[in-house]
Amino acid sequence: MTPETPRRAVRIANCSGFYGDRIDAARLMVDGGPVDVLTGDYLAELTMLILWKARRRDPDAGYARTFLVQLEQVLGTCLDRGIRIVVNAGGLNPAGLAAQVAAVAGRLGLAPRVAHITGDDLVGRLDELRAAGEPLTHLDTGRPFAGLAADGGPPVTANAYLGGWGIAAALAAGADVVVAPRVTDASLVVGPAAWWHGWARDDWDRLAGAVAAGHVIECGPQACGGNYPFLAEITDRRYPGFPIAEVAADGSSVITKHPGTGGLVSVGTVTAQLLYEIAQPAYPNPDVVAHFDTIRLVEQGPDRVRLSGTRGSPPPDTLKVAMTCLGGYRNTMTLVLTGLDIEEKATWARRELFDLLGGEGAVDEADVRLLRFDRPDADDNALATAHLRITVKDRDPARVGRRFSDATTALALGGYAGFHTTTPPTEASAYGVYWPTLVHRDAVEQRVVLDDGRQIVVPHSPSAPPAVGIPPLPRPSAVAGRGAVAGGDRLVRVPLGLLAGARSGDKGGNANVGLWARDDAAYAWLAAELTAARFAELVPEARGLTIHRYELANLRALNVVVVGLLGDGVAAATRPDPQAKGLGEYVRSRLVDVPARLLPR
Repeated sequence: MTPETPRRAVRIANCSGFYGDRIDAARLMVDGGPVDVLTGDYLAELTMLILWKARRRDPDAGYARTFLVQLEQVLGTCLDRGIRIVVNAGGLNPAGLAAQVAAVAGRLGLAPRVAHITGDDLVGRLDELRAAGEPLTHLDTGRPFAGLAADGGPPVTANAYLGGWGIAAALAAGADVVVAPRVTDASLVVGPAAWWHGWARDDWDRLAGAVAAGHVIECGPQACGGNYPFLAEITDRRYPGFPIAEVAADGSSVITKHPGTGGLVSVGTVTAQLLYEIAQPAYPNPDVVAHFDTIRLVEQGPDRVRLSGTRGSPPPDTLKVAMTCLGGYRNTMTLVLTGLDIEEKATWARRELFDLLGGEGAVDEADVRLLRFDRPDADDNALATAHLRITVKDRDPARVGRRFSDATTALALGGYAGFHTTTPPTEASAYGVYWPTLVHRDAVEQRVVLDDGRQIVVPHSPSAPPAVGIPPLPRPSAVAGRGAVAGGDRLVRVPLGLLAGARSGDKGGNANVGLWARDDAAYAWLAAELTAARFAELVPEARGLTIHRYELANLRALNVVVVGLLGDGVAAATRPDPQAKGLGEYVRSRLVDVPARLLPR
């Protein structure tokens, strides 16, 4: 489709940010106002392991079942109004989900055209790829793939991140419903926008603009006030609406939501989402590298923020592959300690427990954390308690199953005073080790499978070596000299969060914290103050780890990536916040010395 004159902006709505999101969101988005494409993102790194476990129990499973419930609520209306549906709910079994979509439609007396996409699943080809020279080294640590045997079993999932051109091809072929597997989150917007506007493969800036819009709306209500740190700005505290990206022919977009829904869309909420789970400002996707340090944000009106100016460059000739390997089995028990002598009680409990188990060497790994919530002379029993959280891992489930949790419970009458646990004894559960890597894209063939049996091979886009860089937007004038603290400034010690917002998350075993200021002067101070070394002072558990720090002056923002903070990814992490969702708010709570003139009145 190549229109002679530019078409109006395509309205692309999101109805899911994760597998388990609000089940009625699809109906609310379809009924709430005009949309052209309904999209849903169901896949995260952990989700692939969840879907593998489901498929191990039932070979016909492996997809996000909740999508079918949503589909039943809206399919008839979407067909009547010409709304196309594009989701990555296919997971590990897109063909199976496509068949279920057809079955649901049949029960409703409907006949949509259904397409699905294949080519991402590489788990059965890993030996072939290694024989062909693909090293499959760990993307972050450089560890060789052969060394993975020491960490656990063989890979159970291996999925290349596909781009949006397969989705565009399916829509161009007339599909009403497109079921995708592991595509990048932004591809759910890139594909429909490219199809709608008839973009070329090398329309780098337009594609980059769509990537930015897709990154904003992929997590649903997070773009509309969900997880937003500046609470005073959210005057409508109802559950936030889900976002819509109005993507224009030039690649610019407006982020908005349906009228009358909760939350808000503002420059702040969009900035927060742009910083979510990224690394360097050059954000790679299979179709384009989007340079987030070139994006301009302008508030056009209530709940309308325009993104423009995003620059793009050709993608690399590699694709990211997310592998999940069985790391073994794990179990966690949490002991409650109350009142006096907390540390002494914790030491005694740890010694007793591991004596019963035959020593800490009786399991492959033990993680013991004393979490202090207690306070002296508490007004409430609960406020006098601390938690001793004990996680054990082993390749043998018997060592960390009921044997471990029963041994913990056995301390009830022979341990410290006031012993109790937060849960009854539990069985061990399998956990996965996340292994991100790269393969040459020629090793991956993306295909669109139409419901009449035809297949479309989707070629790769032109590529180029990693871009040296596209010039970012100029620094705001107040930042240019980085003279953030003047000689006569009066400093006050306050939480960092009075000046900066934050949004944090996980990138495999890495954690990212995006921080932004609301005016130029505050950003000048933030950029000067928050070096990588200073970040490590504020976050002690980051000390000794590699910290990458990036500036996005166009957003008045910094992005900090802590390599390895989450170990082998969320499925294997033992820290209490395994996806680093609360890390940004922790950083905002830390006390820093700030010029008084910068504080909000």
